[in-house]
Amino acid sequence: MLILWTQGDPNGIGSEIILKAFEALKQSEHQFVVVGSYCMMKYYAKHLGLNVPIKEITALHEISPTADSEERQLCVLSLSCNVKARVGEIQADAGNLAMQAIETAATLCLLQKADAMVTAPIHKQAIQLAGYKFQGHTDFLEHLSRPYDKAAKAQMILVDRPSALRVALATVHVPLKEVSETLRRSDALRTSIEALSKALMKDFAIPSPRIAVLGLNPHASDGGVIGREEIEWIQPELDRLKETFNVHGVFAADGFFGAKLYKQFDAVLALYHDQGLIPFKMLAFETGVNVTAGLPIVRTSPDHGTAFDIAGKGIANPKSFIEATLLACEIAAQRKKYQMSSSVEV
Repeated sequence: MLILWTQGDPNGIGSEIILKAFEALKQSEHQFVVVGSYCMMKYYAKHLGLNVPIKEITALHEISPTADSEERQLCVLSLSCNVKARVGEIQADAGNLAMQAIETAATLCLLQKADAMVTAPIHKQAIQLAGYKFQGHTDFLEHLSRPYDKAAKAQMILVDRPSALRVALATVHVPLKEVSETLRRSDALRTSIEALSKALMKDFAIPSPRIAVLGLNPHASDGGVIGREEIEWIQPELDRLKETFNVHGVFAADGFFGAKLYKQFDAVLALYHDQGLIPFKMLAFETGVNVTAGLPIVRTSPDHGTAFDIAGKGIANPKSFIEATLLACEIAAQRKKYQMSSSVEV
C-alpha cells in the first residue's frame, strides 16, 4: 500500500515524528511518502541528528522502492522550500504549507493514486493566519471530498488499537452552552449513530456493532432532576433508533469509563468534545488515533497537537503517529474487502 504522510505544521513536532516513524516502519511492506517541504524535512533530520535518507520527488511515479528495506529512502513530495524554520512559532506561511499538503494528499487519495493519508498535527491559529476558514483537518477534508462524493459527511472516531476502545463525538468544536441546542437542531444524535454504525461495519469489520450513548447532563439527569434533555428527547430518540441500530443508553458519563463499561461495546458515542476526549486521552494518550470516517478516503492522525513547546528538541514520541499509520493500513485493506463483498452481493 502507498500511504501519504502530510507534514503538518513545519514549526511543530510533525517532521520529527514522521522521521522517527519511518525508522520504525521502514521494513514494512508498505510505501510511505511525505507530502510537504523537502527542505524542512532535511533541516529537521540534520537538526535532530536523525540519520534518515531523504529523497525529493515531484510526482509519485518517481518512487523507486528497493528490495532491501535498510536502503529504502524517505520520499518527500515537495511542495515548497520557501518556508523558513521558526521552530515553535505560529506562522502564516507554515499554516499555508500545512494546508497545501493536506489538499495535495487528499486529492491523490480521491483520485486513487494512494491508499490512505496520515496527517501530522496542524495549528488552527496558523491556518487562519494563512487565510483558511476551516477549523482543522476534518471539515477541510469533508469540503475536499464533496466534489467526489456528495454524501460525504465526516465522523470523528478516536481509536486505541491495543484496547479496541473507540469513542465518537456527536458534536466537536461547539461551545458547551450550545451543545444541547446543536444536538437537537441538527438531529446530530441520529446522524452520528447512523454514521458510526456504518463506519464500524465498513472500516472495522464489525457486522452488528454495539454502540453505547452517554448522557448530556450529570448522572444522565437522574430522571430529569438535573436537566431535562435525557427524559424529554434523548432517551425517546434512542428508543426509536433501537429499532434499527444496536444502540444502548443513556449512560451516566462520569462512571461509564471508570467502571470500564466501554469494554462491553464496540464504540461509545459522547455528546460533546471533552466528554469523550478527556477519558479517551487518559486511557490512551500515547496510542490514541483520530480516524475520520464517512469520507471516500482513509484518513487517520495521531491524537495530539503540534506541541510547539517541545518542537525541535528531539523528545517527541512517535508512538501515536505509528499507531495511526498501522490503523490506516488496516482500514484501507478492510475497505477494499467491504467494497468487494458489497459488489458481489449486488
